[in-house]
Amino acid sequence: MPAQLKQTSQNVMALSGDIDRDTVPELWKQFQSVSFGSPHFELMLEKVNRIDSAGLVMLIHLLEHAKNQKCHIMLSFVPDELKILFQLYNVESVFEKHI
Repeated sequence: MPAQLKQTSQNVMALSGDIDRDTVPELWKQFQSVSFGSPHFELMLEKVNRIDSAGLVMLIHLLEHAKNQKCHIMLSFVPDELKILFQLYNVESVFEKHI
């Protein structure tokens, strides 16, 4: 399934599909064009089918990108596969305030 990023409301976006090295470059372009106009934003991961290490790195960069715009992103519906990647890459502390 191709990856998609949709804005569902003013402060909520949904990521869906396969988030991998093939889809991350296009998704990152979309994320960079997002203006985080509020102090809080939610990224729903409920419809993510698969995510790999490239997707993990993209999320880390996204958190930093939003932080630079004075916005805190909360991740909802985090798939178990992504939680395993947090552990494998020892980045749980990066995400602990975002789940």
